[in-house]
Amino acid sequence: MTYSPGIARLPIQKIRDAAILEAFDELAVEEPLEIRLQYGPSGNRREQPISITMRTPGHDAELATGFLFTEGIIHHASAILRTETDRPNSILVVLGENIPLDLGRLQRHFYTSSSCGVCGKSSLEALRTVCPSPQPAAAWQLDADLIYSLPDRLLQQQQLFETTGGLHAAALFHQEGTFLSLREDIGRHNALDKLIGSALLEEKLPLSRHILLLSGRACFELIQKAAMAGIQIVAAVGAPSSLAVELAQEYDITLIGFLRDQRFNIYTGSGRIHIR
Repeated sequence: MTYSPGIARLPIQKIRDAAILEAFDELAVEEPLEIRLQYGPSGNRREQPISITMRTPGHDAELATGFLFTEGIIHHASAILRTETDRPNSILVVLGENIPLDLGRLQRHFYTSSSCGVCGKSSLEALRTVCPSPQPAAAWQLDADLIYSLPDRLLQQQQLFETTGGLHAAALFHQEGTFLSLREDIGRHNALDKLIGSALLEEKLPLSRHILLLSGRACFELIQKAAMAGIQIVAAVGAPSSLAVELAQEYDITLIGFLRDQRFNIYTGSGRIHIR
């Protein structure tokens, strides 16, 4: 069997009725990724590490691009000249000569864990300054029946989760329910950065007529990233946090939680959901 770089096959011992069985198990890979920036005018180029995140290998260029965009460090894909994976678990993002940078913001992001990217930030107020001003909302609605169907359709696409059972997923659907793309990672914020990075590189932002589905809980940082990408409907299989609800309300994002077993809760933006 050919394995993805995101899967490790390791020997284990299974205990069954007091018997020891030698076996193998497939686990989600967790490795650090250092994101470095090269920037500045010709003749005075600089290189600086800006983040180390624990991630599942794969789609590293999308992860770095999405991270830079959702953190407000770059504002469009054309800011990036190229990316280079010049050494293991490290990626260099080469920016154009005339791209302005907030060096103070870079200092705030040097370490993030796979479980929570907010922990490395200096303050919640600093996070809020990243988001653009709320834009006028598009007038469209989703039927509840379409929302009910999303978790099963997500599971059908989660190849790494099916193998390991240990990954988060972020999936993008068109407003009519058509599945578009999915990214998986051991870190929920990494999965979303990969998804948004892919859309940015394909020049598909803003995602104002799309549905974002999260395989776990909806925390503040995920809603901030969704707002940066212009997403107006976020559905999560798990629970939202209070700050996630507050930010969703501020940016007129419809936030759905506990989406499973033909039920869900609407926390903000109920006007976009049509209940028969």
